[in-house]
Amino acid sequence: MPSNLPTTFADEVGITLGNLADAATGAVTPTLRLGVTGLSRAGKTIFITALIHNLVTGARLPGFAPMNEGRLIGARLAEHPDNATPRFAYENHLAALLGDPPFWPESTRRISQLRLTLRYQSRNWLKSQFGVSTLNLDIVDYPGEWLLDLPLLTKSFAAWSEEALSLARRPARRHDAKDFLDILETVDLTAPSNEATAEKLAEAFTHYLRESKSDRQALSTLPPGRFLMPGDLEGSPALTFAPLPPPSGPVKSDSLYAMLERRYEAYKSLIVRPFFRDHFARLDRQIVLVDALRALNAGPEAVADLEAALTSVLACFRQGSSNPISRLLNRRIDRILFAATKADHLHHSSHPRLEAILNRLVASAARRAKFSGAQTRPLAIAAVRATREGTIKDNGEALPTIIGTPEKGQALGNTTYDGGTEIALFPGDLPENPDSLFKTSESTPQLNFLRFLPPRNLTQTEAGDPVLPNIRLDRAIDFLIGDRLA
Repeated sequence: MPSNLPTTFADEVGITLGNLADAATGAVTPTLRLGVTGLSRAGKTIFITALIHNLVTGARLPGFAPMNEGRLIGARLAEHPDNATPRFAYENHLAALLGDPPFWPESTRRISQLRLTLRYQSRNWLKSQFGVSTLNLDIVDYPGEWLLDLPLLTKSFAAWSEEALSLARRPARRHDAKDFLDILETVDLTAPSNEATAEKLAEAFTHYLRESKSDRQALSTLPPGRFLMPGDLEGSPALTFAPLPPPSGPVKSDSLYAMLERRYEAYKSLIVRPFFRDHFARLDRQIVLVDALRALNAGPEAVADLEAALTSVLACFRQGSSNPISRLLNRRIDRILFAATKADHLHHSSHPRLEAILNRLVASAARRAKFSGAQTRPLAIAAVRATREGTIKDNGEALPTIIGTPEKGQALGNTTYDGGTEIALFPGDLPENPDSLFKTSESTPQLNFLRFLPPRNLTQTEAGDPVLPNIRLDRAIDFLIGDRLA
């Protein structure tokens, strides 16, 4: 089943040519393209860095069948496969995690890619007679905020404006959107176009989006995504627009409304559509990283907004069953892993409940994927584990805790941490019923999730490589690529 995004004939030709080019370069060595995404601070960079490091160093991954069975011979970084796409800065990100002191690498701000070449012994008798097999794994990293733009391809400027203004006027957003809404009240939409007015509106709208994204609000449905991550496009006309109410009279071509409408359409055609055609539509596998804990910290509005964002963007996936012949012309994502990140911020006894919450957030998207023929799986993971577990006594009751060093500036109650003090924290109990997280009531559980610094004093492999501790990274890798190494 294709995505619900409209594609032009030129789009489909471009996608097919890209698939044929991939097939041509993979005639000798097959290639699997893995997309890694998630909304801001879900842990994309950390996941990719940990995945590469564990495979290249041959770290122990008991849940990864090819390694556990002794069939994985090794992995190495290969020549960058796409001269037009920035290379994922693996070495820099790893250096950050292994520094003294260690620190978390910078978040994903643009699309990037890296190729790993895996050598393995096939389980298949006939295939094994030809010797060692090889697979190129192309890892494609892109900001989840860019995913939020894909649904715009189905919406006119008027439809998007109506939706965006309705969201801005919601109680949870009204305070952050006040300046933008106040400016909007003073604007004459039918007046001649004016660059200064357009810039003023776009700046106020962008400020509102950024405030809504902060930890205080932790909202997710905030398109256009490039407004939050403009990169080289900052200040360009394609990013200088804002939602507008419907004009009361006829719209002239030289009016402010018409100018912003043209810029919205330019944003879709120049930025959103090429991303979909050149990168997103050419993936074989996908992992969607979800920072559910950040939304839980912010409350029911943030949780409901995260669910809406995930449902919207995942409907854009070109998903379904796949085989070597169909991949030549009509590539589909045939496996999607939904991963709740930062599982190390909870005691392991709470992980089943975290996975239940994840299941609730992606239920609609998972049903659609399964109907189309794609396999899905939910999993609570920590690609790099920042804490260990312990127990504290409270009024004679033993409470399961996590032990780690909160980042500088993190606060709990009246205490603000200095970035150098290790603490034992009882983060609270996740509810048995995930539906309760969408409702505000006196029984809403008190949850305490802090951001922790990366682990220190790492152990080493027999070859002397540092081991990055993790939670279920091996199972995530096995689901995503294990079958292609069979």
